[in-house]
Amino acid sequence: MDAKGLLDAFGLAGLVAIVFAETGLLIGFFLPGDSLLVFAGLVSSTHADAKVHLNLGVVLVACSVAAIAGAQVGYWIGLRTGPALFRRPDSRFFKREYVERAHSYFDRYGGKTIVVARFIPIVRTFANVVAGVGRMPARAFTAFNVIGGLLWVVLVTLLGYVLGKKIPSSENHLLEIEGIIIVLSLIPVGLEVLRTRRASSSHP
Repeated sequence: MDAKGLLDAFGLAGLVAIVFAETGLLIGFFLPGDSLLVFAGLVSSTHADAKVHLNLGVVLVACSVAAIAGAQVGYWIGLRTGPALFRRPDSRFFKREYVERAHSYFDRYGGKTIVVARFIPIVRTFANVVAGVGRMPARAFTAFNVIGGLLWVVLVTLLGYVLGKKIPSSENHLLEIEGIIIVLSLIPVGLEVLRTRRASSSHP
């Protein structure tokens, strides 16, 4: 989906709705949360050839609330569906491998997955649901959720804002920017994998 077209068509309300859906509803995994937040930052810093202009403070507050509330809904869905989610057949919009991928992150990183997953498309959607399926304590989930939601929205949106201020025509390179975001988000995961392997090799 084209971030610019979506923002032009639906404005701030559409941005907030998409952030909520991508982080809370299983059918929202395909929505372009990262690129929309980046583009919202671009539009907040310049007009970026868009039909709407956004206030950075309003975007940060509204999208943070949407991201946190959406994840809480995803957690609640996991509580209600339980292990049946892992037995659900594949369909056009649902693949069990997405759930299993999110589950594998929990096996490795525990509650920190809720924070790390914010920066990884698809895992971002399903990690909250898997936390509910696994009956992660609500208080712990909420704490990780608030931290992850704020970090994701603020960092990704401010990235777009800074790029809009510093780089001419940066709005024409959203795919490259989103790719950089994903690579950067995988760095701490890679470091954790290396740390775990070194720890296991030093304790046979």
